Amino acid sequence: MKKKSPNLNVVLVEPNGPINVGSIARLCSNFEVNELRIVSPKCDIFSLETKKMALKGQGYIDNCKIFSNIEQAISDCDLVLATCGRIELSNDIECESPEDISKWMSSFVEINNLGILFGREDRGLSNNELLFAHKIFNIKTSQNYPSLNLSHAVSIILYELNKSSTNKLKKDLQVFNLASSKQIYESFNEIEEMLIRTGYLFEHTAFSKISKFKKFILKAKTSSHEMNVLRGIVHQINWFLNNSKDK
Repeated sequence: MKKKSPNLNVVLVEPNGPINVGSIARLCSNFEVNELRIVSPKCDIFSLETKKMALKGQGYIDNCKIFSNIEQAISDCDLVLATCGRIELSNDIECESPEDISKWMSSFVEINNLGILFGREDRGLSNNELLFAHKIFNIKTSQNYPSLNLSHAVSIILYELNKSSTNKLKKDLQVFNLASSKQIYESFNEIEEMLIRTGYLFEHTAFSKISKFKKFILKAKTSSHEMNVLRGIVHQINWFLNNSKDK
């Protein structure tokens, strides 16, 4: 018995090469990706160059969804993965090989909706954008020339994930229950607002400190239920702050 494959969504962040977009659309067809999603494209994704490279992946271009930001592009995803090709990263950001992440995913009974973030051709994803991901891929390449073409990186990641989907169902698989990126994002917006109101954070430094809190949550593999408990505490504190003003 085979595991059910998740709905796989490839998310390109600000791509600036129509040839890359076309090549990735073709790869989406090769690996039966559910949707191609693009955040603020910096090129004409419907150009003749794109169509020439897409071939049988043209349907992914015709039906691709365009978003203005990453939050919207991954709002329905239970699990979000991201790619990072940079060697120098914040010490708080941990990268894993595609093979290891693929094996980790195969330990779950079912993942419904999966989003994979791919960054810009010239500079990838920022450290703050990487915080939208539960796990981060890093493809090992030569230190003399570590940069991979965007479409090549997509092909490697999709191939590794495809291997995990072909594994046979085992009896000891876990139920996937990590807090979604949307839960974490919305919760930390409320937490940031609350901590500014209480004076623990200042507006000019709040973003960097909240980013550190997010990293703790991601490292702890916080469940959806645990995130809801945290959010409930924040709601109660906000209720108290709002009502204490009247006394």
